[in-house]
Amino acid sequence: MGGGERAYVYAKACGIIGKSFVGRRIAALRPISRLSELDRLIFSGDARELPERELLPDLEQRLSRRSVAAILSIVDSYKNPPEFLLRLLRVYEYADLKTALALISAGSVGTAAAGSAGTKPDFIPLGRFSTVHFETWPDPAAMVNGTEFEFLIDKGKLKDEFDGISLETALDRHYYRRLWKSLGQLRPSDRMAAEKIITEEIALRNCSWILRLRTYYGMNSEETAARLITIEGNPRLSAEAEAVLELPLDNREAWNGWKRAAFLNPTAAFGAASFGAASFGPAAFGAASFGAERLWRADPRYFQNAASEYLYRLTIRSFRQRPASMDTPFCFIKLKQFEEDLLTSNAEGLGMGMTGRDVLAMLEKSL
Repeated sequence: MGGGERAYVYAKACGIIGKSFVGRRIAALRPISRLSELDRLIFSGDARELPERELLPDLEQRLSRRSVAAILSIVDSYKNPPEFLLRLLRVYEYADLKTALALISAGSVGTAAAGSAGTKPDFIPLGRFSTVHFETWPDPAAMVNGTEFEFLIDKGKLKDEFDGISLETALDRHYYRRLWKSLGQLRPSDRMAAEKIITEEIALRNCSWILRLRTYYGMNSEETAARLITIEGNPRLSAEAEAVLELPLDNREAWNGWKRAAFLNPTAAFGAASFGAASFGPAAFGAASFGAERLWRADPRYFQNAASEYLYRLTIRSFRQRPASMDTPFCFIKLKQFEEDLLTSNAEGLGMGMTGRDVLAMLEKSL
């Protein structure tokens, strides 16, 4: 990769980011009160005239395609794109594969042999960088034939061991391990910000995963530890999550001293006039009787929002620091994915009757 190629990528990436809803342009989302307004703001003349209930899923798909198109325009700028960038791009392929295999595993579609494909998901095309054969839906063996995902299949079907959470865990591990390996193929001077951000991303993803599994699925420490993303030779990526495997989910003080404690939801103070037993059960009734009491329970969504905000700030600060390195396209891809998540959250909030100001205020509580 020559200096001219990298200079072109930097200039192009800066131009696209300048028109994206990151940084100061996030404020443009505050006055929005309807999905149709958000659609017009983002897609201008290409906005759709659809009823609100039909517009939401349509808009979400277009947001993903918009992000992929921008990322592809950068990756395609390289004559021979580094494997590292292709791995970052293919996170969309992993997401689509999760959806496809989960639907097949749940029996939500017919079999290819019977000619009944059910409702085919709207897979995001990656052009010449696609590897999974989504056109063969819903035949799982055909979809992954000749790809690095063949390990998921046995005798033409998804292996029994890959059900639900196990499938998500397997694909997440596969993605991050291949991404980490491709990162190592770059010169150290070419990946300084990327290595730091990916390290933080994996560590925080493990912490978020622990909270989700313990809170929503009631898994014990042994079950959750078995589902962490681990990379040989780098134990720190899972160490922070392992440190809280057995901490109580209803005692905030027990988490004091943990490296990621600042990402946890704060303890809320409630008094007799603030709540009643109908909302919080017998324990709350006692608190109401004896005055103010501080209640807390770990909130995985709050933690995830706080972690995302932290990674976003780390990325946007790094974007322009080293223009000639791989950090520039890496940060560009991450910023476009952050923008997509933000716009999707706004769309979902608007679909539930919230305003853009409400959605941003909710997300900003984690700052």
